[in-house]
Amino acid sequence: MRVMLISVIALVFSFSISKAEETVPAPLQSPVFDSVLAEKLGADDYGMHRYVIAFLKAGPNRDQDSTETHKLQVGHMNNIKRLADEGKLVLAGPFLDDGELRGIFIFNVSTVEEAKKLTDTDPAIIAGRLEMELHPWYGSAALMQVRGIHKKIKKNEF
Repeated sequence: MRVMLISVIALVFSFSISKAEETVPAPLQSPVFDSVLAEKLGADDYGMHRYVIAFLKAGPNRDQDSTETHKLQVGHMNNIKRLADEGKLVLAGPFLDDGELRGIFIFNVSTVEEAKKLTDTDPAIIAGRLEMELHPWYGSAALMQVRGIHKKIKKNEF
C-alpha cells in the first residue's frame, strides 16, 4: 500500500512538473542564439549596441505664435520620419508630463558628434524651441527592430 501511495504521489508530482514546463511563457524559456540576426542588428557578444540618446529639452525660444508653433511641430515630425527612414533614428517619443524635458531620441550612431549633426537638421532645434542634450548610450541591439514592429501595430500616422 505504501509503495502504491508513493507511486501515485510521484506520478502526480511528475505530471505537475511537466504541465508547469508547458505553461512557461516563451520569453522565460532558453532562447536560441541567432547569429544572422545578431550580425544584422550590429549586436556585440552581449546582444548590445552603441547608440546616442538625446534628451529633448524646452529651448530658450518658445514664444512663437500658434501658427509658427504648428509649422515647427510639423517640421519636427517630418524630420523624425526622415531620420527613421534613413535608419538613423531608432526611437523617439515625448514625455507626457509637460515638464522641461520634452522627449527622447535614440540615434543609431556611435558618436555624439554624429548625433549633433542629425539634431541640427530639426526645425524646432534650429528655431530654438527645443534643444538637445546628447549622451553615448549602450542598449539592446533589439531596439533596431522597434520601428518594424511599430509599423505593424499602428493604425494612424502622426
